[in-house]
Parts: sequence; structure tokens; C-alpha cells
Amino acid sequence: MKVVILCGGRGTRLREETEFRPKPMVPVGNRPILWHIMKAYAHFGHKEFILCLGYKGDMIKDYFRNYRWNTCDVTLRLGHDPAEKFHDRHAEEDWSVTLADTGEDSMTASRVQQIQRYVPAGEPFLLTYGDGLSTIDINASIAAHQAARKVCTISAVHPAGRFGSLRIEEDGGIHTFSEKPQFEDAYVNGGYMVCEHRMFDYLPADPRVMLERQPMDQLVKDGQLHAYKHEGFWQPMDTYQETQYLNKLWADGQAPWKIW
Repeated sequence: MKVVILCGGRGTRLREETEFRPKPMVPVGNRPILWHIMKAYAHFGHKEFILCLGYKGDMIKDYFRNYRWNTCDVTLRLGHDPAEKFHDRHAEEDWSVTLADTGEDSMTASRVQQIQRYVPAGEPFLLTYGDGLSTIDINASIAAHQAARKVCTISAVHPAGRFGSLRIEEDGGIHTFSEKPQFEDAYVNGGYMVCEHRMFDYLPADPRVMLERQPMDQLVKDGQLHAYKHEGFWQPMDTYQETQYLNKLWADGQAPWKIW
């Protein structure tokens, strides 16, 4: 299946990084978080990518245009007859990457609607955000989607706990305190979606519409939204602290999403 990744947002909550680059290009280790997401999909056999570009999209274009320069050792011969020799091969040589400019200020529904021409009629596709890492079994989510026979299946995940939890009695006394539980009990949309081609029927061309509002509400009303529950690791990169956390996991060799 083709993998559509939303890469166009401004990432205002991560302004320390996104003032200078698009959020999907913020590094985890020595590679952009976008690369980590794509490696996970490729591990499950999905290597045709469509990137919905927007804010500072030229940086993402430059990264893939110069992919060998970014990943391989190279020898240059200078002078009147210049030449270059790349000494290494990279594991991504069988990837296909479509870089689609979907507008600097478009909302998520419009970005997906604009890339419809790259998804053949009747063909389902995968859809996710360019800022979240997980251990989701992509092919298991596809199987669950096919069994449910709905238009869209989202991966329902537990958000990582950001605050300590308290149990407060009526008199104001505190009898239990837990510092930052690993996961909260509630489920949220973690991305990593599976969509039928009919998903495009729910997406208006209006650039002001967010995928997570009107289209999702209509899918719910039509009984066409399904959830694949994922109980394992899922971590967005919304803040500088979360960026540091993901980088520490990678540096310590404890990145659970590294399955390739």
C-alpha cells in the first residue's frame, strides 16, 4: 500500500526546532524523525511514500534529492572533468518517494485531498502524521481494517503520561501520588491509519478543514470509523522535552520503534 505522511504543519509547540526546519525534519539521532517513521513502514513491506509538504517543504525536498549525499561516503574529483563516487549503498534504494506541495497553510483534510491523484482509484492507502513514533504492527492494523470493512481505521493508543496523578479525598487529603505514569488510561488517535479510497469522498477541497474535525465526525455518523487498539509504545514529538526523550532512547540503544 502507498503510505501518505502529513509533513506540512508548522509545529508551533516545538518552536525551538521548527523555527528553522519543518517538524518532520527534527532529528532523532542523526536522522529526521520522518526517516524513522518511513523505516518502520518499510519494515512491514510498504515502501511507496507520498509526503504532503507545506511549511518549509523545500528542506524535505532537498533531503531526498540529495539522499546519497546525506547517507554515503563520497569521493569527489575536482577540476575541468569533475566526478563523484559514492562508496556505500543504502537500505532505502527500493523506496519510492512522491513529494507533493499541498500548501503552506492548508489544514490536514485538504493536504490529503490534494494527493488523491497519486492513489489509484479503488486502492486503499495508509495515512499517518510526520511526528509520532510507535511499535504498531502495521500489517496487523491492515488485517483489522479489512475485517472491519469500514472506510477508515485509526490506531487507538494510550498517550504517554505527562503529569503525576493524585487521589484527593473530600477533605483535601492526598493518599496516593504517582509520578508520570507511563501511559494514561484513555485512548487517543495515534495516526497510523488505514483508509479505503472512499476516504477521499469525506475530504472537502476547503483548505481550512482539519481531518480530525468534520471528516472524522461524518465517518462516525456514518458508522465508518474503526479503531485498532495498540497497547504498546507510542510517543509523539510535540514539545522540546519529548524531542529530548526520543533522542535519549535512541542514544541509549533503547528505542523500541527500531525494528529494522
